[in-house]
Amino acid sequence: MIATSQKTLLSAVGRMVLPVGDLDVALAFYRDVLGFAVLHDQTDGGYRYLHVGLPGQEPVGVWLMPVGDPPGGSPGGGRPSLVLYTADLGRLAPRLAEYGVRVWNEREDADSRSLHLADPDGNTLIVVELRG
Repeated sequence: MIATSQKTLLSAVGRMVLPVGDLDVALAFYRDVLGFAVLHDQTDGGYRYLHVGLPGQEPVGVWLMPVGDPPGGSPGGGRPSLVLYTADLGRLAPRLAEYGVRVWNEREDADSRSLHLADPDGNTLIVVELRG
């Protein structure tokens, strides 16, 4: 068990990723029924990226992803996932190893570094370090 006095290496909850069958139907539900605002809606290479959230709580929100893999792979592997942010991914990796947490899909580009891990119930968590 992790001691509660241990300082967290995470800085923010980012978003929940939910796979959906129809982006327009999902958008209508979250926007019209629940009152979410569209935070990001972009199509790139034929793939639509849609991020919605509650007004005043940006950038925390729900990333609605069409079922199926986007170019470069699915952020959540086609399953629901939780995105968390850290200021220093390099400091978090040894802690994950210490507790025997399996890490996969480590990525790095000019804007960010990220990795995937699973909680004890198999839920996917994506930890991101933004650069800049």
